This record gives sequence, structure tokens and C-alpha cells, in this order.
Amino acid sequence: MACVASFAPTASAQAQLAFSTCEQSSEFACAHLTVPLDPSGSLPGTLTLAIRRHRAPAGEGTSAIIALAGGPGQPALPFTETFREVLGPLAGTRDLIVFDQRGIGYSDPLSCHAAERPDLFSSLGQYVEACAAQLGPQRSFFASADTVADIEAIRQAGGYEKLVLYGTSYGTKVAELYAQRYPSHVEGLVLDSVVTPNGPDPLQRPTFAAIPRILRQLCSERACAHITANPIADMTALVARAHRAPIRGRAVGPRGHTRKVSVSSEELLDALIAGDFSPLLRAELLTATSAAVRGDSAPLARVFAGGAAIEAGGEPQDFDGPLFLTTTCEDEPFPWDRTADPHARLAQASAVARALSSGTFAPFTAADALEAGEIDACAHWPYASPPPPFSDAPLPAVPTLILSGTEDLRTPTANAREVAAQIPGSHLLVVPHTGHSVLTDEPTPCGREALKAVFAGRPVQPCRETPTPALLRPPPLPPQGLTDVTTEHGYSGPPGRALHAVALTLSDLSRHLLLQLLQEASESLTSLPTVRVGGLRSGWAEFAGTTISLHGYTYIPGVALTGTLKHGAVELRVAGAATLSGTLRSGSHGELVGTLGGRHVVLPADSRATAAIVAFDAPVRPLSGPGGAGIRAGIGALASALAGHGA
Repeated sequence: MACVASFAPTASAQAQLAFSTCEQSSEFACAHLTVPLDPSGSLPGTLTLAIRRHRAPAGEGTSAIIALAGGPGQPALPFTETFREVLGPLAGTRDLIVFDQRGIGYSDPLSCHAAERPDLFSSLGQYVEACAAQLGPQRSFFASADTVADIEAIRQAGGYEKLVLYGTSYGTKVAELYAQRYPSHVEGLVLDSVVTPNGPDPLQRPTFAAIPRILRQLCSERACAHITANPIADMTALVARAHRAPIRGRAVGPRGHTRKVSVSSEELLDALIAGDFSPLLRAELLTATSAAVRGDSAPLARVFAGGAAIEAGGEPQDFDGPLFLTTTCEDEPFPWDRTADPHARLAQASAVARALSSGTFAPFTAADALEAGEIDACAHWPYASPPPPFSDAPLPAVPTLILSGTEDLRTPTANAREVAAQIPGSHLLVVPHTGHSVLTDEPTPCGREALKAVFAGRPVQPCRETPTPALLRPPPLPPQGLTDVTTEHGYSGPPGRALHAVALTLSDLSRHLLLQLLQEASESLTSLPTVRVGGLRSGWAEFAGTTISLHGYTYIPGVALTGTLKHGAVELRVAGAATLSGTLRSGSHGELVGTLGGRHVVLPADSRATAAIVAFDAPVRPLSGPGGAGIRAGIGALASALAGHGA
């Protein structure tokens, strides 16, 4: 990102912002603001903040919206267009200001050589200590309170009387701290996916408390009627099994090669949390968990075979690691004495976690809580500052919208309720079928309508309850053999079972192609990718352009599909025992016709899967704009290729 011009650095933040047209966008102006490294002024040094501004089309511009990204460590400038889109109702009479917070993106990003070669270190502790040493004493000036001081510097330099603060995730904490520190300069608050002013909890107790509710929600509307009677008991059993030894299984790769996969309790937790950004993944995990408890580990191995997305927790890949580490370790209220050595800190944290009731972390345990989050890393952090004071200042009674997704595990609704109780007259909106970051991820315009209402002085309407989209319900337990498959309606014997198995296989194929397509969404994605998936039992499939090709794709043992699917043209060979084999092709009305085991069969067109895929297009709106169109085009092409085939 480049600006045509920026103003000359000074040692003070009191200079006026000098904006020039951004090189990459005529809609925004760019500037830099030099601020003190130490906002208190005790130590010398400066750093420079990169800022973008969108001018209010009407009004005097005496107030501005400050848009804050998540993290800590997520640059905000890449999401400038997204912020303008979601905050449009507020930006008509206010300037929109977006800036990379100190230490990330284009605002003098922190870096340490250790982060470039973590493989050189034999332990996480060595890596953390080396990175901190390379950052030096300046690492104490990248806490949330320092960003609050930067926001005030931007307000003053921009000449604004009031600010509306919009934050997502960690950005909500920064917004709350600013509102506590400078209440007279706050016009309003929009807090999306809330972190409390003194959060997050290093033991993630709100997240663990929300897990049983999330599992029950997945099974609402009898969605788990033929999967499990108790998803919480299944997860408890699987976690206990993982504590004894990693759960092992075989997964089929995108070219049909199998590999061993092992799953730990920590990875189960990571996958649940990754579901905040991938409800399809979370639904798959519930079924895979129940299957593994019943002795079939293949679905679980398949979920974890593409572990990169789960390990990242669904987070964007542009996080600044050193800044995340610095702010997290210096900011969070870890349960230890900062002057103690790493071993003593870990012992103190363990004592606190294990003193809590056993239900605090269920279906996980205190051991899982100690492994999660940043406890192990920050135990080795050489502190450069005292712990931040407990923040108990009142929050101002200004127009406030607080948004929470019912499916959010990172920042559960309990956080939002806690903050809402501290702001007189605030509006809490709980949005169904939504995970983390409501305004950019909700499947309906409910949150955006509430945003308009709050700042127009109108009543906020609760979101309408709607049934869970079919595609976001847990899939059925995979049959472990053809004898577990019922016959297709109107047929009997092995051919009837085989025909039903074909429909189940195509349904499984549609889900996993779509899951892979969504996981490949990224900022750089500007065209439709080619995606490949392995079958549950063997074989593989590829989606390229508007055509799906199958290569022995097997969901149910003994029924393998080979051939192509595209809109209006299907050619499939079904391989299995002599009583099952045959061919299927498109009929004149979208049905599949052919022979199986020597018997003429017809599989009627069934648009339920296609309808679910198309309906799922609505919430598929990545924060980054460029990739969104490609993904939506991919979903449309996938739906077209599967049109009518695959239940």
C-alpha cells in the first residue's frame, strides 16, 4: 500500500494530518502520523502510523468513525473497503478513519529474526525468549493502552470533536478502553464479537462454558436424530480417549493416497473454535466425533487431514506474530507472579486451573485449558512492564450497538452481556446462525439494520429466528458397509441399496468440495480455483471450472464412482460387486438413469443439496473483497454441476 504523499515526521503527535490521494484508491486519502513510542513522554523515540480516510459525503466532518481490526496483530488497512461497506449507515455524515495499529502492517511493524526461523529453537520457550530479546525494551510500548493513546492522537491531529468507535474482536477491547479513558470524546460505540475491557481470560473460561451450548445448538431441530442422542457425552468420551493416546485414523488425500492422521484433545478444541469461521467444518466435526466414538475413525481423520485451516483457527494469515506475542503477554492477566521464573509461572497457572470445579472446562479438562491459548508461550516472556491495572472505569452512556453471533466460541455471548450491562441504554443483538465477526459474516441483514436503527434513534428489532440451513446441519453418520444403507424408494435388494448409496456419495461429495472451496478463500483469490478432495474410504474427485470429475470416489465401502458431472451432462460408472455395478447418466428431466446389477434404475432429480449450496452463498463473504466474487462464482458453478443429483 502506498500513498502519493505523507507529511514530514515530527517528535509530537500534535501536527495536523496531511492527507493526499492514495495511489491505489481515489475513494480514500492516505496520511502518516508520527507519535511518541512512549505515550507518557518519559522515554524518547517515535513511530509512524499509516492512516486512511474516507470523507463524509455530507456534514462538517467534526466527528469520525475509527474502525479497529481484530488481533492483536491484525492489520486494518487491508479491510478498509469492507469497513466502509459495513459501516455505510454511519459514514454518510462522518469521516471513516482506518489505521494499522502500532507495530503491525504499515505502522512500523515489529519483527524478530526468531519468527523467521522458529525451527532453529528446540522449544517454544527458547523461541519466545529469543524474540523478546531481539525486540528489546521497546516491547513494553505495544500494549492496548498505547493504542488508545494513538487513537487520541489521531483524533486531535484530525481535528475531530467526537469519535464513533467500531471494533471487532480484540478491537472491541481497544474501543472500550478508549471510551473509559476519554468518555467525553465518544459519540457512540459499535462492538462486534466482544472482548471485555479486562479480557481475554487466559484460561478461556467463557469459551469452554459455551461449548456445550454450541454442541446442543448443532443438534437443535432434531438435526442429530440419527447421529447421536448426546453430542456432549460423545465429545467428553472422545476427549478422554485422546488424553490416553492420540486418536488415530487413515485419511484419503486429494489424489487418492492414504496417510495416517492422529488427533489430540488440543486439536479437537482447535477444530471447534475454527468452526467460528466455518460452520460447515463444525457440523462435520460433530458427526465425525460421534462416528469415532462408535469405532469409525475415518470421518475424524478426514476432518483433520487438511490441518492447516484448523491449526490457524480460521484466522487470517496476515497476523503479525511478534506483535501478537508482545501485546498478549504484556496485556493479559495471566495467573502468575511476573517476577517468577517460567517453571514457577506454569506451576502457578496449573494450580489456579486445577482448583476450579471439574465442570468449568467440560467436556474438556483443566489440562486442555492450560494447553490452549498463550499460557505456555507467555510463561517464558521476559516482562518489560508491570501488569496493566484492572480497568473498572465506567463506560459512557452513548448510543451503543453490541453484536454477538450465537455460534461464536472465540468471544461468546456471555462477554457481550457483561459489557452491555455496563453501558446504560446499550442495545445487545444476538444474531442466529453466525459465528465470529457478525457484520461481515451474518447470513441476513439483521445486524446492519440494527446499526442503522441505533444511530437513527429507532428501536432495534431482534433477529428473526429461522431454521438452520440444510447444509449447516451435521451430515448423517457414514455407513460402514452397504448393509447399513436402506434401499432407494421403489427398489429392493442390492440394486436398491446401491442406488441409495450413489445418492449418499454425491451428497458427501458436494459437502466436501464446498468445504475445500471455502477453506481456499483468501485475499489473493481472484479466480475460481481447482479443488480436489479424497473420498471418505478411497478415491478422489476434482472440481475445475464447471465440471466435477470422480476417480473411484468412495464414501461407502463397495460403491465407487468414476466419471463426470456438469450441468445437464452426467456420466457415472458405479464399481462394486457384480450385483451393484453399472452406469448412470443424465435423463431428460434432470434424473439419473441407467442400470445397476443388471436392473434398470432411475434416481429422481432432487434439488435439496443444490438449494442448500446456493443458500449458503449468502454468508460466504470473506472480509477481503477480491476473493469473495471468486468463491461465490465457485459455489454457483458447483451447484450447477451438482444440479439435482446428490440429496
